Amino acid sequence: MAVFEYRALTDGGRKRKGVLEADNERHARQQLRQKGLVPLQLKSAKVSRKTFFPSNLSIRERALVIRQLATLIEAGLPIDDALSGVASQSGKGRVRSMLLAIRARVLEGFSLAQALSAYPKAFPTLFQASVQAGEESGKLPAVLLALAESSEREQRTQQKLQSALLYPALLTLVAIAIVSFLLGSVMPDIVAVFQRQNAPLPPLTQALIGVSHGLSDWGIWCLLALLMCLMGLSLSRRNSAIRLSQDRFLLRFPWLGRLLATFAITRYVSTLSMLTRSGVPLVYAMEISAKVIANLALKQRFQTAQQHVREGMSLSQALSDMPHVPPLMRQLISSGERSGDLAGMLDKAARQQSELSQHRMNNFLTLFEPLMLLVMGCAVLLIVMAILLPIMNMNQLLR
Repeated sequence: MAVFEYRALTDGGRKRKGVLEADNERHARQQLRQKGLVPLQLKSAKVSRKTFFPSNLSIRERALVIRQLATLIEAGLPIDDALSGVASQSGKGRVRSMLLAIRARVLEGFSLAQALSAYPKAFPTLFQASVQAGEESGKLPAVLLALAESSEREQRTQQKLQSALLYPALLTLVAIAIVSFLLGSVMPDIVAVFQRQNAPLPPLTQALIGVSHGLSDWGIWCLLALLMCLMGLSLSRRNSAIRLSQDRFLLRFPWLGRLLATFAITRYVSTLSMLTRSGVPLVYAMEISAKVIANLALKQRFQTAQQHVREGMSLSQALSDMPHVPPLMRQLISSGERSGDLAGMLDKAARQQSELSQHRMNNFLTLFEPLMLLVMGCAVLLIVMAILLPIMNMNQLLR
């Protein structure tokens, strides 16, 4: 049976969209009419066509789909029935549409990995390679559970990072708002009083008046210029040479570079661990793992390491020339190679790297929050001093 996405009208004249299975388009229209719906538009849910639903999944949705699929397959259901069961459980049209389209490809004779490859945004290469290895080894449920756990771990890390950055972000916004309000509203009104009295203004007050006038006259243009610069920076990253230079600079940036490298290496070794445990060959696993790294400079280093392993070098030796890879991680990998349990040692290295990245992020936030308070306090102090100094000078003149 084929999968169709539809737009239809209810008896009340309201538009509805959804997905259904039918032998052909005529059968699909017949089903809609039996439900009391008037078909407006009907499309086969083929990947090559534009669908009504975006072909993407959030980390949470992907983890839930994979875990449910693993549970049903482990219970003995055929893959197509398992996909149908998970689709029926989903309350979201785009997820149901995607799963039914994947099921249709499985019924056409494609493997699950091949069916998932039709949706690369929802199921990246990492998932496709792991599922293929699971199908070939006969351990598909175990591989799917490992993928679900990996997605859930990634979701927890993302939530922790967002929660950790929320307070500093709010603090920064409040600081900018307070300083902008004092300079743009309070400062001009108070200074105008002294200017009407022809009282001399201290240099600090005059300097801040200039800043205040600049914000009033050119603030919008400065904001637009900043947005244009950020847009230009974003567009420049499409050029691989410029992006490589930028990423190298970020890695050399004090403290921040080490933090970025730690997060990138954590993602790399976690992905590599999961792929090797799923039975993916090491060289291919390294190729896929390098793709999850956003920093181009680090990605190229790991791709070079992959080439060395392809030529016969051990993984620990290939990583020995990389300054950002911790010695403990190399030692764990070397131990795994000697003992024949590389996948297990990669898993330990992944956990150790995860703890290290969390520790460094906590250290960063511990330093950033008081530093931001100090900067905000200094800015407010300067503005208050600029207001108080003329008052003190006027009091001295009156005496």
